[in-house]
Parts: sequence; structure tokens; C-alpha cells
Amino acid sequence: MAVKKLRKAVIPAAGMGTRFLPATKAVPKEMLPLVDKPLIQYAVEEVVAAGCNEVIIITGRGKTPLEDHFDRAPELEYQLRARGKMDLLELAGSMSHLARISYTRQPEALGLGHAVLQAKNLVGDEPFCVILPDDIVDATVPCMAQMVEAFNKTESSIIASEVVEGAAISNYGCLDCTPDADDSRLLDVRNLVEKPKPQEAPSQNAIIGRYILTPRIFEMIENLTPGAGGELQLTDAIKALLAYEKVFGFSYEGKRHDAGDKLGFLKATVEFALKRDDLGPKFREWLREQSF
Repeated sequence: MAVKKLRKAVIPAAGMGTRFLPATKAVPKEMLPLVDKPLIQYAVEEVVAAGCNEVIIITGRGKTPLEDHFDRAPELEYQLRARGKMDLLELAGSMSHLARISYTRQPEALGLGHAVLQAKNLVGDEPFCVILPDDIVDATVPCMAQMVEAFNKTESSIIASEVVEGAAISNYGCLDCTPDADDSRLLDVRNLVEKPKPQEAPSQNAIIGRYILTPRIFEMIENLTPGAGGELQLTDAIKALLAYEKVFGFSYEGKRHDAGDKLGFLKATVEFALKRDDLGPKFREWLREQSF
């Protein structure tokens, strides 16, 4: 039986964003702006560019602004139209047309696997992608679009990966893998190790926040034994999936920014601003004038 076309994306967004307190006390972390666009919008635009027209956002308490962002704002649109600000009117209205977006809640923060499991009924029996909105990948061809191309070729679950040098590998999930014989960008995965000690890491291939998964992953999550704090980890579910299906790592082209970290967020803001035609030249000039 042919594998179904990838058309659904899951975006976990139920976390409390404690690393950005006090800013995230009342504002969801996913709504923090990278220049002038919230993190969640970068995620939605990336999966839409990859061909996903149905987006499922996993929310929790205090995440209503996410829903408002992708909804119509009649009062704002009326004011912009009345003032003749048609470019801003078009920009404000475009958010509600990006994709068909559904929301489902994760009642407790019980791990990434548990968050993904909340989308089971909305995903159904078809492959889907998962994107973490605080992992921003700046790429000419969107990272998820690159992965979809690989998925169409392999018809297998795929995990985005990048090489992380030295002791930093202990901050990531890590792939025990070998290069694929037919495609230099693919990695044949044998195992996954969560945050290994540097001397025990099976490779320097770190897992980042992009996945394409077959629907069997839901069965794997449901059969997991909860770990510390009752959490169900997606890494453990993918390890279980290896007993039934092939899983590939994928070396994408692009630069990743960890926007879930304060320093990473600041670096991403500077780099994205410098690339803007409307901001870059003046911002670059200002930076040169500073004596840091």
C-alpha cells in the first residue's frame, strides 16, 4: 500500500516558557517576536511551505493569544481600512488564511511524546510532521520541505539532525547511526540516546526539533512506561518504533537558532534583522557605530 501524502503538521506549544520569565508570565513563549513575527508563525509558515495544509497546535492554559493571532481581528481591520493602511490590513488579515488550524490541549506538561499524543484523533491514520517552534531554521529551502522530499523517497520516519561538536552533545538527543549508502544526507538510525555524556555519545549527530513520523508512533507512545515525573518522551517512542520500521536521520541545509534560549533568541533577532531590506542597512550601520 502506498504511503499517504504528508498533509498534517503538529506544533507542540503547551510549555510554560519559564526560561523567558517574567516576559512569559502572561505572554506565551511562542508569541515572542523574532523582529516582528512571533515564533509560532515561523513554524506555521514552514510547514505550509512543505505542503501541509492542516496544522494542529497543542496548547495549554494561557495560550489563547496563539488562537487570536491566527484568527480574524475585525476591529483592527476596520481601523486599518479606515486609515487607508492597506498594506498593514493585508498583513493582519493574512494570518487567518495561512492554513486550516486546529487546537487541542495538553492538560499537563508530561513530555513531548505526551504532547504529540494529544493530536492522535486529529491526525488519524496518516503520516505527519512535528515542528518545535523555538527551533528556528534559516534556510533557502525550508527545512521541513527538505525533509518531505526525503520522506517521499524513503516512506519512513525522519528526524532532522545537525552535527554538534564537543561536550555540547550532552544537551541533545543523539543518533546512533551510520551514513546511508544511497543518499549522503540520510543517516540509518540504529538507536537514539537522550543527552548522553560526551564520552558516551554514539555520534555527534544531534536531534533537533523537526520530525516526520508514521502514525504507528501513537501506539509506541501509548505503550511507553512513563519516566521521571510521569513524562512520555518522543525519543523513547521513536526508539520503540525502530523495532517495526526504519527510521532515518536527515542532515538538512540551513542554520538553526535555538530561540528557546535567551542568548540564542538574541542572536537570531540580530541575524534576521540584518537580513531585512527595510532594517538591515540602518541596523548594520548602527552596530558599526557602537563601541561594545
